[in-house]
Amino acid sequence: MSDIQIVTVETKKDRKIFLKFAWEIYKDYPYWVPPLMMDKMKILDKNKNPFFKNADMELYLAYRDGKIVGRIAAISNDMHNKYHKDKVGFFGFFECINDQRVADKLFDTAKAWLKEKGFTEMRGPANPSSNDEYGMLIDGFDDYPRLMMTYNPRYYLELLDNYGFYKAKDLYAWAIDYSKVSKASKISRVAEIAAKRTGIKVSHINMKKFKSELERVKYVYNKAWAPNWGFVPMTEEEIDTMAKELKPLVEPSLVLFGEIKGETVGFALVMPDYNFILKDLDGKLFPFGIFKFLTRKKKIKWARVLVLGVIPEYQKKGLDAVFYT
Repeated sequence: MSDIQIVTVETKKDRKIFLKFAWEIYKDYPYWVPPLMMDKMKILDKNKNPFFKNADMELYLAYRDGKIVGRIAAISNDMHNKYHKDKVGFFGFFECINDQRVADKLFDTAKAWLKEKGFTEMRGPANPSSNDEYGMLIDGFDDYPRLMMTYNPRYYLELLDNYGFYKAKDLYAWAIDYSKVSKASKISRVAEIAAKRTGIKVSHINMKKFKSELERVKYVYNKAWAPNWGFVPMTEEEIDTMAKELKPLVEPSLVLFGEIKGETVGFALVMPDYNFILKDLDGKLFPFGIFKFLTRKKKIKWARVLVLGVIPEYQKKGLDAVFYT
């Protein structure tokens, strides 16, 4: 049996090879959505992604007989460990052929890097953090992933189980059928009562005042999600960068602020499910993908609630129902 060789990713060309390996894994998976290469390259670029001002990452490729058979990232996230006061290191961007020896070699490599840095636990996949694509699909393989959600072959579960990983947390994705929800009186009834009791006013984002509106997002974000499992605060620069990336894609009527007595108390970011279009772009927006993107945008039938939160003082008062309504 041929030896497995682990190679460290060092150059921009290496990073492209690292990313393109996913196309080999998913060539027979009709529900996989190819990511935009230009976006993924930015995420992996330590000079362009502000995440790496408080984090570090090493990328590895596994080769056998001169052919790539797997990839993995080992990630240290200072913000996570400072916030949670633990010693958890992460693995991410994991892709692998259905071979336990290859998977074990990749996990051993990530583990060794993390152990050397003093971490006592390894958790993942984080691509590269809980503020990005996070977790592994364990159910729902017969549907394509929605925007910024993960997809993976079913056999990955066995590769992780056999290595000795155990589940840290269930992360749920809920599908809401508007035609059914619109007929349900409970949500609108709760929303009506909550609005009356609190006096909340909900408004859409004002794109002409994008900079000042973004300050409202920053105020709510790190307060509202603080108690959540795995939460890691985002720095101002990270939020600015994410906002810059999402701004051209935003549908203003789906970005909402809740205000009570002049104070911003909640925020919801809902995005059209651009994966509907990305499925057919094969990772390339230019030169021709941009035309598909623009012409098919109005045919998108799904939206994803990326973020919906209320600051702690106003939680458990039914305000989430106001936003959903």
